[in-house]
Amino acid sequence: MQYRTIIRITGLLMGLFSLSLLPPAVVAVIYKDGGGMAFIQAFVLCLILGFTLWYPNRAHRKDLRTREGFLLVVLFWVVLGSIGAVPFIFSGQPSLSLTDSFFESFSALTTTGATVIVGLDSLPKAILFYRHLLQWLGGMGIIVLAVAILPVLGVGGMQLYRAEMPGPVKDSKMTPRIAETAKALWYIYLALTVACAVAYWLAGMDVFDAICHSFSTIAIGGFSTHDASMGYFDSPTINMICVVFLLIAALNFSLHFAAFSRRGINLRVYFRDAEFKVLIAIQLVLTAICFATLYGSGIYDSAEETFDYALFQAVSISTTAGFGTESFHAWPLFLPILLIFSSFIGGSGGSTAGGIKVIRVILLLLQGSRELKRLVHPRGMFSIRISGNALPDRVIDAVWGFFSAYALVFVVCMLILMAQGMDAITAFSATAACLNNLGPGLGEVASNYASIGDGEKWVLLFAMLFGRLEVFTLLILFTPTFWKN
Repeated sequence: MQYRTIIRITGLLMGLFSLSLLPPAVVAVIYKDGGGMAFIQAFVLCLILGFTLWYPNRAHRKDLRTREGFLLVVLFWVVLGSIGAVPFIFSGQPSLSLTDSFFESFSALTTTGATVIVGLDSLPKAILFYRHLLQWLGGMGIIVLAVAILPVLGVGGMQLYRAEMPGPVKDSKMTPRIAETAKALWYIYLALTVACAVAYWLAGMDVFDAICHSFSTIAIGGFSTHDASMGYFDSPTINMICVVFLLIAALNFSLHFAAFSRRGINLRVYFRDAEFKVLIAIQLVLTAICFATLYGSGIYDSAEETFDYALFQAVSISTTAGFGTESFHAWPLFLPILLIFSSFIGGSGGSTAGGIKVIRVILLLLQGSRELKRLVHPRGMFSIRISGNALPDRVIDAVWGFFSAYALVFVVCMLILMAQGMDAITAFSATAACLNNLGPGLGEVASNYASIGDGEKWVLLFAMLFGRLEVFTLLILFTPTFWKN
């Protein structure tokens, strides 16, 4: 294990991450909200720590193996999530405890969107901007950004890319070189963010709100600058813009790359993709169920208003964004539980969404169908195909392994929460919301996570990490095999 090389790279990444603490300080100067000093202090501390790790190990430049790649990815998220908590610790408003500061930082960086802060409307603009910036950086993955830079520093990036990118098929690259792939992802990500911000601004948001909400929309994070979330704006137009960009961000980014490549625009790429068709079908079915149930209950005054709420909440929760226009936990009958369950599916592999991912659900269903066929025809040979391509059994085995590990982590986290005194509904929904990187839950965590205990917050923080790193990347570190040469 190349420990000194890993420490050197971690120090470099801390130095790079310290730069993200400067824009909120600039925002504090622009709005004169007095919140800038915490970010300057955090910047200096982060820079010193990064230099301390890098300088003694600056000459150690060795190739990374797969094991080092996994360890480095976990270290990045743990270390940078911890550093991200420093401005919350130093800040006087909001006044957060150590546990709450870590919870808020990791929730932002993992794009979970669960918050312990109450009174967002009165917070300094610098803090609000910083929360959204963390989500934006975490949305595509700080590691993917680093992969575009690390080759310049003499470190190959494929090991990091395999460990970080969501989805079951991790060896597919859009361009021949991994650095070019990472850059292409960020160009697409940045372009979508700019387009979303402009759309929000044209729809009536001020510049600050438009930028912040574009960050959390494209990252599918769900943080807002207002306690009422998207409901604050009370605008069907803004709701529809949010829905459109959430769906775009929930698609595999390699589809966007293929559709808008240098050879010209080719939208047929989307409609040839099986995962895209299933994702859209899920959204249509969820919206139809929510609309029919709400309209039949007569909660809202008109069919148009009912459709607006049904569409927005169905897409927001199922893509694991967690934005709200209405308190969906107060909806009638089975709808709150249905939406929580839909977050387990999440978005496409290779997107900024959380959850198990649509492609894995498709493969699980196809594998179940194949087993039924084998019962009828024991000697039959049946292959599993996606978009006409047969998949090797190794991929199917990996999906089943992932699903088993995901279910195990969910059950263990939920039982630990219940052992600490949390009621069953709150424990179930909080675990689902954090493991799926959703954010809002039911029961005691329907609005925020401020009222739960510190021990429960640490359990949920680990659930966020498991969800963001897709379980195996973190779980593999707890196996004796990983540490053996």
